[in-house]
Amino acid sequence: MTVTIRADEVPQLFQPGMHVYIQGYASEPVTILQALKNMPEASNGIHYISNVLPGLNQLDFTSLHKNASMTAFFLTRELKKSFLNEKVRFVPLHLTETYNYLNNEAQVDVAIIQVSPPNDWGYCSLGISADFVPAVLNKAKVIIAEMNDCMPCTHGEAPIHIDKLDYIVKTNRPLPEMPKTKYTPDMERIGKYVSTLVKDGDTIQFGIGAVPEAILSCLKDKKDLGIHSGLIIDTVVDLIEAGVVTGKKKTLDRGKIVTGIAVGTKRLYDFVNNNPLVDFRPVCYTHSINVLKQIDNFVSINSAIEIDLFGQINAETIRGAQFGGTGGQVDFIRGTRLSLNGKSIIALLSTADQGKISRIVPAHKSGTIITTTRTDVQFVVTEYGIADLRNKSLQERADLLISIAAPQFRGELESAWGEIKAKWKEWE
Repeated sequence: MTVTIRADEVPQLFQPGMHVYIQGYASEPVTILQALKNMPEASNGIHYISNVLPGLNQLDFTSLHKNASMTAFFLTRELKKSFLNEKVRFVPLHLTETYNYLNNEAQVDVAIIQVSPPNDWGYCSLGISADFVPAVLNKAKVIIAEMNDCMPCTHGEAPIHIDKLDYIVKTNRPLPEMPKTKYTPDMERIGKYVSTLVKDGDTIQFGIGAVPEAILSCLKDKKDLGIHSGLIIDTVVDLIEAGVVTGKKKTLDRGKIVTGIAVGTKRLYDFVNNNPLVDFRPVCYTHSINVLKQIDNFVSINSAIEIDLFGQINAETIRGAQFGGTGGQVDFIRGTRLSLNGKSIIALLSTADQGKISRIVPAHKSGTIITTTRTDVQFVVTEYGIADLRNKSLQERADLLISIAAPQFRGELESAWGEIKAKWKEWE
């Protein structure tokens, strides 16, 4: 039997030793989280599990009580201190493996999620975040739902009947928003180069941030694009309204936009509300290689923090410190390899720190995490051009990557590459 309670009654359901899953992204149950902040003693001995998005989810759950701990799959700035103090257990996994972990191994005593109000038949939608919730609902002993009048009712993943919810907290709170990120002229140049690799009728996957915004904005001359992505952002609405995205040529889920989450503004959330063109599906579908291989002309577009002259991608460490996580980059890149005419693109600015640091480096320093191996990388794009690394030798890779580095660093990279090659003679 489902019981309606107040938010301040939720902490009273906790007992020390419990493992509590908290939904993240724009479906973060903010009303219940505020109640947890107001009752810190309730988090004594609680181990939290959550999927957080840098820049959007800012609560460090371990800050709720000195004896609280947390498992995280992405590290945000807010979690850094607790991670260093070993209160946050960071688990590096591909997104598909994160889903499998939650579904098969993780202990989940309580799941706190957010849903839409029920329809006439008593079914609640998972709204704008269907990525990991199905895995957690399969095993949670207690399910607590923040039932938000502002949560869109979306299509795709099977809704949950209200009778399966143990407790509900009713609210009418606007969803967290992440406005469009302004992009620079250099980012627009990246977008224009990427647009030459995307053909009419392709199905695309992309990330979040200024560079993806720039890339999507440069696709407005394309026709019949499809979308199969881990997330969608506001710019997708622009492309649909411009007639660019139709999904007519998709070989799987034709005519549908497939995504796991929506992160943007109220404009995006209103667009997906009761929209049969948008299917929200869990990670076990959106990122599955067995699904991706059925999508012809699948193009994954991802980013990197830096790349070395061998083509190895670091997408999660800055100066040796963990930031973010592996995410779905490798899932999608490997999916493109099995897609007919598929291709993967890594797009990044050539420099950081206002041009003082090259993002293309001779070789990664000790402590740098390799997110994507050199053998998985195909196209690399900066504001200076495109490096096609497919079937290229070590020397050819280095030459191509140096050619798209910022001009002020090319000589330095060439010299460093010469030193790397000189060490090869030690093999003799």
